[in-house]
Amino acid sequence: MMTNLFSIFDPSTNLFNIPLNWLSTFLGLMFIPYSFWLIPNRQFILWNLIISKLHLEFKTLMGPNSLNGSTFIFISLFSFVLFNNFLGLFPYIFTSTSHLTISFSITLSLWLSFMFYGWINNSQHMFIHMIPQGTPSVLMPFMVLIETISNIIRPGTLAVRLMANMVAGHLLLTLLSGTGVMIPNYFIIILILLQILLLTLESAVAIIQSYVISILSTLYSSEVN
Repeated sequence: MMTNLFSIFDPSTNLFNIPLNWLSTFLGLMFIPYSFWLIPNRQFILWNLIISKLHLEFKTLMGPNSLNGSTFIFISLFSFVLFNNFLGLFPYIFTSTSHLTISFSITLSLWLSFMFYGWINNSQHMFIHMIPQGTPSVLMPFMVLIETISNIIRPGTLAVRLMANMVAGHLLLTLLSGTGVMIPNYFIIILILLQILLLTLESAVAIIQSYVISILSTLYSSEVN
């Protein structure tokens, strides 16, 4: 029984007092064996096409100074978030990306790696980036303060954006499904149609949010080169 509306996101499933909710994160590994088939199937061909397009786009965003193979970090990020967003749409599967534990761990680790790399290898460029070109001398201390704050809150905004979008759709689906026992029978068809439309919208949100977090991470990494 739910104590409140947000308790649907509580990691409460356990077996022998071992929490098993987070094991849903590894369900994406079930799709890996497709890549080892001798004759590729249509799913594998489609996924290779998506990855190649993402590689070209990330390579363009990161610029010519990017290291070889660095785009695979963001392709892996896109794949991980996409799998977990989609798995959360299935019944009785825990949505790990709706928790700050997962989303903030990903974004903070990426942001820290960008910052360490930038300040160690391109410290002069990092200082220049804090003051936009053409800023008056009087406003320079304020611009440094504003740029520093906006830089520090980046991992938090990325994590909250992903978490909030995943939570909002699941809450709306839960609210609508909870009204099914209180409405007349002839409204059930309308409710089912609404749920199907919302599920379609959530599928689009799952793709868009994984794309957004990977694109923004790519843009943040391009600033330290």
